[in-house]
Amino acid sequence: MRAVQVQEFGPPSGLVVAEVPDPEPGPGEVVIAVAAAGVNFPDILVVEGTYQNLPERPFSPGKEAAGTVLAVGEGVERLAVGQRVLTLVEHGAFTEQLLVPEELVVALPDEITFEQAAAFGLVYSTAYFGLVRRARLSEGEWVLVTGAGGGVGSAGVQLAKALGATVIALARDEERARLAREQGADVALTSDASTLRDDLLRVTGGHGVDVTLEMVGGDVLTQVVRATAWEGRVVIVGFASGGQNPIKPGHLLVKNISVVGLQSSDYRDRTPELMRSTMEEMLQLFVEGRITIPVDSTFPLGKTGDALQAVKDGGIKGKVVIVPERA
Repeated sequence: MRAVQVQEFGPPSGLVVAEVPDPEPGPGEVVIAVAAAGVNFPDILVVEGTYQNLPERPFSPGKEAAGTVLAVGEGVERLAVGQRVLTLVEHGAFTEQLLVPEELVVALPDEITFEQAAAFGLVYSTAYFGLVRRARLSEGEWVLVTGAGGGVGSAGVQLAKALGATVIALARDEERARLAREQGADVALTSDASTLRDDLLRVTGGHGVDVTLEMVGGDVLTQVVRATAWEGRVVIVGFASGGQNPIKPGHLLVKNISVVGLQSSDYRDRTPELMRSTMEEMLQLFVEGRITIPVDSTFPLGKTGDALQAVKDGGIKGKVVIVPERA
């Protein structure tokens, strides 16, 4: 089978498509014929060698895949050959066949395509654990989603709205702001850091933001903390700007603000049953039409480097998906 490999850390253009042996399932394992694999910002960090978890080289990157069960190992009872499924993994999804533990696999409803499913798993689980598990979002609260228009940003806007929040989206330009409004944002801003605090206080009538799903970092994070309401919660998902500004403890103290981190893959590794039940809940929201999955573009397996570069360049609105069988 073909698999995209990181043989040396570096830019996405250095990825190699190699012929590797087909996987064989052991006890409790499943082989999935990959129909689509989602591209996420952490994949770029993995390929470049700057991510916190890096396997031994050579390896295949990619953290989510959808497809059909090709083979099952001894003891696998929950899944059957031919079943449509989705899985989240630490790496390995950019390949034609993927070997995974049964506990990491979720059955797909018929209403979702493989491309949609591959664009769904990581971003919606991240948004869910950020808003629900870490921030304890309550209905009617003000929620700010930074990085709106990207994968997690789009998921965060839609999920917060589906959970009954009043949603503010912060986008990098008016095109992404328009997309956020279409996805349910009550307010979409394109403010820079110099005006962000004042804009957020104005929009919320002086109340401030109750919950922020924060993915930009740098000066944006500084101003988000300043605009947070009493007992507000800021969930740090990433630092797309590359900046990791210090947070002043005084800003947290005077309004009882909580700042927490989120690495959603920990839930996959530590509590796989919780991850599966969360994914099933999110998939049901999709079936009910309460959330959508915006797929910006698809690339064949041999163009995976181009797909990652497109995400890195920041021109993507929604998600990019790798489709292995396309030439």
